[in-house]
Amino acid sequence: MNNPFDNERWPNGGNGFPFGGNGQNGAPFGNNAGQSQKAAPRQQNKKPLDQNSKRVIGIACLVAVLLLILPQCFVVTYPNEYNVIRQFGRITSIREEPGLSMKAPFVTSVTSIPKNLRLYDLPASDVITSDKKSMIVDCYVLWTIRDPRKFIQTLNGNTATAESRIDTIVYNGIKNTISDMTQDEVIQSRDGKITVANNSSELDNVGVDVDVSGLEEIEGEATPQVVHIVSLTEEIMKNFDDVEDQYGICIETVDVKILDLPDENKEAVYERMIAERNNIAASYTALGDSEAQIIRNAADKEVSILLSEARAKADMLVAEGEAEYMRILSEAYNDADKADFYLFVRSLDAARTALAGGNKTLILDKNSPIAQIFYELQ
Repeated sequence: MNNPFDNERWPNGGNGFPFGGNGQNGAPFGNNAGQSQKAAPRQQNKKPLDQNSKRVIGIACLVAVLLLILPQCFVVTYPNEYNVIRQFGRITSIREEPGLSMKAPFVTSVTSIPKNLRLYDLPASDVITSDKKSMIVDCYVLWTIRDPRKFIQTLNGNTATAESRIDTIVYNGIKNTISDMTQDEVIQSRDGKITVANNSSELDNVGVDVDVSGLEEIEGEATPQVVHIVSLTEEIMKNFDDVEDQYGICIETVDVKILDLPDENKEAVYERMIAERNNIAASYTALGDSEAQIIRNAADKEVSILLSEARAKADMLVAEGEAEYMRILSEAYNDADKADFYLFVRSLDAARTALAGGNKTLILDKNSPIAQIFYELQ
C-alpha cells in the first residue's frame, strides 16, 4: 500500500509535510533552514533568564510555605481564656498559662474557652414557702470554668448550654431552700444580720436561730447589738457543692436582686400588714396610756401628800399663833394698867369698824363699854 506522505508525493520536506525540509518543522515554502539559523541565538539568550526566574519562584514558594506553616505551629494563650488542643477531635492538652506555645501543624486544632468570671441573670420565678405563701425571686449567678476538659465532655464546651444547666440547678436550689423556710424567715434572712438584745422575750419573734452568747450586759440591762445570722445566699449556696465535680464549672455566688410578692397577693398582704401595724400601734397606745395613768396616780398621790403636809404645818402655825395670842391677852389682862388701855383700844376698834363706810350713826347703850369711855372723858 502506498504511503501518502512519501517524498515522491511531497518533495519539499524530509518529514513528509509541505512546510519545511531537512526533517524539521520549517517555515512554509521551503524557507525553514534560514529561519532556524536565525532562531538559535534567541533561544540561547533565554537560558540565563529562565534560571533567575526559577530561583525567584522557588524562594517565593518557600516563603509562602513558611507563612502557611508557621501560624499553624504557634498557639497564643491570653490570661482570660483556656486553649484546648485537639488532634483528630481528641483533646491532647489544655494550655492555661498565658503566653506563646508550640503545637503540631495541620493535624491539630485550637479551641478557646473563657476563663474569666461570668455573669448570668436568671429570669424571675415563683417559689412557695413552707407556710404555703408564694414569692417572686429574681437573682443572678457569678460562675467560672474550673475544669475545661470536663466542661467540654459534659457541656460540649458551650457557654450557652452551661448557662441553661445553671438556670435549672440554681432554680432547684432556690426552690429547695425557700420551701424549707417560712415567709418571715426568708425576709429576715435577706440581709444576713439582725439587731437583737439579751432579753430572750425580744428574740422570740426573730423566726430564726441566732447566737447571742457574745452579747454584753451593762448594769443588768441588755445592750442592743448586730448579730449575723445565716443569710439566704449562704443557704442557697449549700446546694451547689457537687456542681464542679459534675460539669467542671464553679458557681461563685448566687445573690437575690428582688424578693417580692405576686401582684395578686400584694393587696391582701398589704391589708394584713396594715392590720398588724394597727394592732401593734394599739398595743403601744394602750401601754402608753397605762404608763401615763401610773404616772398621773403617782403625781396625784405626791400632790395629796404635799397638801396634807402643808395643811398640817399651817394648822400647826395657826395653833402656835393662837397660843401666842392667848398668852399676850393673858399678860394684858393680868396687869390693871394694861387691861384698861387694852379695853380702851378694843372699844375704839369696835366703834371704827361699826362706823366704816360713812353716813352712819352709832347708837350705844349707856352701860356699854364704849359709852363708858365717853362718859369718863367728861
